[in-house]
Amino acid sequence: MHDDTSLTTGRVKRVLQERVLPAIYSQSVPLNVSWHELPGEPVTPREGLALEFSPTQVGTPWGAAWGTTWFHLQGTVPASWAGRRVEAVIDLGFDVNMTGFQCEGLVYRPDGITIKALNPRNQWVPIAESAAGDEVVDLYLEAASNPVLLDHHPFLPTEQGDILTSSSRKLYTTRRMDLAVFEPAVHDLALDLEVLLDLQEQLPQGPRKMQILQALDNSLDVLDLQDITGTAQRARGELAGVLSAPAEHSAHQISAIGHSHIDSAWLWPLRETIRKVSRTCSSMVELLGDEPEFLYGMSSAQQYKWLKTHRPEVWDRVKQAVADERFLPLGGMWVESDTVMPSGESLVRQFLYGQKFFRDEFGVASKGVWLPDSFGYSPALPQLMRRAGFEWFFTQKISWNQQNKFPHHTFDWEGIDGSRIFSHFPSMDTYNSQLSGEEVAKASRQFREARVANNSIAPVGWGDGGGGTTREMTGKAKRLANLEGSAQVRWEHPNDFFDRAKAQLPNPPVWVGELYLELHRATLTSQHQTKQGNRRTEQLLVEAELWAATATAYTGAEYPYDQLDELWETVLLHQFHDILPGTSIAWVHREVVARYARVVEQAEQLIKEAQQRLAGTGSAPITFNSAAFTRNTLAFGEAKALDSRPASQVLATAADGGYVLDNGVIRVVINAQGLITSAVDLATGREAIAPGQEANLLQLHQDFPNMWDAWDVDKYYRNQVTDLRDCDSLELASREDGSQVITIRRSFSKSAVVQEVSLAPGERTVQIFQSTDWHEAEKFLKVAFPLDVRAEQIAAETQFGYHKRVTHVNTSWEAAKFETSMHRFALAEEPGFGVGVINDSIYGFDVTRDAKDAQVTTTMRLSLLRAPRFPDPQTDQGLQTHRYGLVIGADIAAVTKAGALLNSAERTISGSRPVAPLARITGEGLVVSSVKLAADRSGDLLVRVYESLGRRARGELQLNVPVAAATTASLLEDPLGDGAIGLDDGSLPLALGPFEVRTLRFSLAQ
Repeated sequence: MHDDTSLTTGRVKRVLQERVLPAIYSQSVPLNVSWHELPGEPVTPREGLALEFSPTQVGTPWGAAWGTTWFHLQGTVPASWAGRRVEAVIDLGFDVNMTGFQCEGLVYRPDGITIKALNPRNQWVPIAESAAGDEVVDLYLEAASNPVLLDHHPFLPTEQGDILTSSSRKLYTTRRMDLAVFEPAVHDLALDLEVLLDLQEQLPQGPRKMQILQALDNSLDVLDLQDITGTAQRARGELAGVLSAPAEHSAHQISAIGHSHIDSAWLWPLRETIRKVSRTCSSMVELLGDEPEFLYGMSSAQQYKWLKTHRPEVWDRVKQAVADERFLPLGGMWVESDTVMPSGESLVRQFLYGQKFFRDEFGVASKGVWLPDSFGYSPALPQLMRRAGFEWFFTQKISWNQQNKFPHHTFDWEGIDGSRIFSHFPSMDTYNSQLSGEEVAKASRQFREARVANNSIAPVGWGDGGGGTTREMTGKAKRLANLEGSAQVRWEHPNDFFDRAKAQLPNPPVWVGELYLELHRATLTSQHQTKQGNRRTEQLLVEAELWAATATAYTGAEYPYDQLDELWETVLLHQFHDILPGTSIAWVHREVVARYARVVEQAEQLIKEAQQRLAGTGSAPITFNSAAFTRNTLAFGEAKALDSRPASQVLATAADGGYVLDNGVIRVVINAQGLITSAVDLATGREAIAPGQEANLLQLHQDFPNMWDAWDVDKYYRNQVTDLRDCDSLELASREDGSQVITIRRSFSKSAVVQEVSLAPGERTVQIFQSTDWHEAEKFLKVAFPLDVRAEQIAAETQFGYHKRVTHVNTSWEAAKFETSMHRFALAEEPGFGVGVINDSIYGFDVTRDAKDAQVTTTMRLSLLRAPRFPDPQTDQGLQTHRYGLVIGADIAAVTKAGALLNSAERTISGSRPVAPLARITGEGLVVSSVKLAADRSGDLLVRVYESLGRRARGELQLNVPVAAATTASLLEDPLGDGAIGLDDGSLPLALGPFEVRTLRFSLAQ
């Protein structure tokens, strides 16, 4: 006996790598190989199987970037292999260190049925469990030559991220295409050795560790290195004792679920994700057949729909596995979306469309939201999850925090309205577990609630096309089910985990407010056109629903269910957490911008058709208002002819090379450099701009983060800044509506900016429309507003309300929030006076607080453009537009309204009649979020309202059509159990709590 740990572990590692693993296949014969390299985009499996193939040899380079090569593999099982397990072993030129980020393949039978995928860690295909001998083998392999964009030194700029600029050079060389004899005992020995080797590395010095080391030595002592196959079972016998020792009573419990986190787009285009999903699902249903205890979970209704639409042969197998309760639809969302930037209505539709697909196709609904990898989580989410009927929430990403370690793993998360959702973060800090000894030990060691609970989740499998769970992982799970010194692992539905966790934690710890990710802060700004398209299209679809529902109710027009569903699904897809955040390759964002353009065109057409139906035929100019606030005397959802004459004019006076604009509400001074040096609320005399400072100041920063170019901005970016004060020209002009516009032109470096600063009659908002011809690299453009406001907190809009963040940096948690999120507004306010910034396509901003001689300046800066070079080296290059504004003398109500109006334009068409609002709401702070017909196509009318000011509110909802019945509904539009609501002549009294979202469902009288 000895206790020399390093000698034993070194011996085991070498024998395992150099002798045991290579001996898993004891004999092999080559397959005959022919191929067909496609010249362009992929073809359907039916077309692929019908291609003409020409002979090729293993060792031949294949596959230009983003290409597809079909291989035809043929052979015969040797007669001498009768009774043996036979597999095909295929190496396309894999790099095992880049699982999920390189070439991949999917194997078909001649009848077009998929067998399983090929990946760097999963290179085998089943041929015969017990061969008869002389079987004919006939396989087709669809191989995708996706380029390695991360490589071993990630984040280097590359043109390989778009098929328009990628290289035609062959990227891969086949290494092996054989039939081989699989040796189960050798495979089992490899797993035994690996599990015990991993386990002892995590154990402290003591008897258990020593016993394992001795057993490993004993095992290798009886293993004949020249006859691994013949002695493997005997070597396993020496390990049986330590492998059968049961786990301690107090052992941590790991609920494992098969998983493959497949990004719906990232370092590959959407068309490749469709194939990644089909490959992974093929392998997983195959593994489910081999492993009776194994369970596999997959989120994202979009990915299931891709299977149904594009790969029906895979869809059928998945649907059966779902029916068998082995393949588990998770999450209840259309995609694993970003949750910070989508609007409230978009998040509602993520749940609505996701759960509807699961219900319609599988007859099941998700009980929880499965969202392992999104870049921070909105404080509005708890209410929305609960009102959509979800019981739990799962994520992992907050473990990536740079500075502060999140204090809980199982807890209640409380949102802005007070709603709480039971939540869990896996304590092993990964959503791609391989069930390694380190991961399993970490799950137990780190679990924060260990005093009162002992269970955590492990999503197990390779992600991003890496193939999901492997038989090696299921083999480890068997050995870790009840093993002394280890946490216990069992395959389990997440629902069962959460039920048990709730029982263990009847009074869980509580986290209040946003789940801010201290990383990836620049995702609020990268790829501006993608973000602009999202904001524009989600607004247009809500508008299209409003006018379509109004036209249906008033004129009997057919409601465009199919068109709206298709458009919403497109918008929801592009809210995926690597698309909307701007972190995908150039190909993805090029296509996204084009798709948004098509959504805009089609949504505009739906709006035009509905409005024309409502306004009738005529020559009178009829103006429609879709904003949830009164504008130009038009209520929400109303249309009529307006007086075209401006009520008043804005006075413009030249002064010191600049101008003074005065509309009787505010007075704004713009100096000769085009900067705002004063903005006074005339009713109170309060100055908004800090003394001696200038607002609307563009600032340019060096921006080269430590890692993750498109994702990150690191705090030191502030150390270098250039104020863009130089002005090329300044011009004043008047508009027909009585507003005055100052056009400012600036040039800097290789770029140029044109700003139109305007003030309209009667408004307290200075609007800026900016066009930037952007040609910078690794720079960050911001616009600063230093305010004479002593704001202890900033209020920034989030879904269905706002979230407050302190302006100081007293703690490390506050200091970490140096770049934060907003929707349409942010407000800096002190008692009696506030100033807001509003925008139509911006999500990132920062706030700093400075004081000199008791004079506190609160500076808010909007994040306009970045120029990262990975993964898209041309990020945001070219023409970019922004619209934003400064609201003088504002409170929450004022900036909420101003932000909504900026994001929703009036529309005027020729017609003959006015249109009364279909739904009218009264009550301070109550806002209508959407008016639409129910998704179940019953003809019922849905009206969603929310409280916007963070107070209790009372009011009334009045419908302008006869109503037969009314109920409160969930966000999934299901009537809730509180029964029918009484109406008084179409009027419904409302009483909402702070930030409460309520959905009302009305059956219209025939």
